[in-house]
Amino acid sequence: MSVLNPMKRFLTLVAVILSFSSLGNTKDTATLTNFDNQTPDLRWLTVNDTVMGGRSRGGYQVDDGILVFTGRTNTNGGGFSSIRSVPQALGLNESNEGLRMRIRGDGRVYIIRLETGTTRASYWAYFPTSEDEWLDIRIPFTEFWPNWRGARLPGPDLNKSAIESLGIMIYDNLDGPFRLEVDWIKSY
Repeated sequence: MSVLNPMKRFLTLVAVILSFSSLGNTKDTATLTNFDNQTPDLRWLTVNDTVMGGRSRGGYQVDDGILVFTGRTNTNGGGFSSIRSVPQALGLNESNEGLRMRIRGDGRVYIIRLETGTTRASYWAYFPTSEDEWLDIRIPFTEFWPNWRGARLPGPDLNKSAIESLGIMIYDNLDGPFRLEVDWIKSY
């Protein structure tokens, strides 16, 4: 291995700094999915409250590289609809600070849901939407709390390197139609 002279080390350092500064404040480390067949297929599944006797309906489709999560919630007997990816290695680690998503919603509040292979609890964080407006949102991993069947738990803490499934859920205690579009999900 050759040792760089001081000028080459300086120029290499400047090039590295400039390449990172051109990323702005995104600090993206990985695109987890962008729904246009350019990233691994996370293979999404639909889970509605009908699994527990509820009456909500929902599902998803991918149109022109956008995941569209739609349906209707019914709080009489449940009130949620969700989609989630099948478990698989997502490549996250302790250096990741959170998730970014580009979304367009309907003004309702949604939940991003994470599952790990180390606990039966899932980890939830709320995110609001603006009606018919594309938003680039960030959700720090510190905002996620452990949850078991809708009940907030005191622990365990989220193990970022064990995250193996992403999910999106609507569970805002409102009846009616919902629509959320997701362009991409990244880690930062």
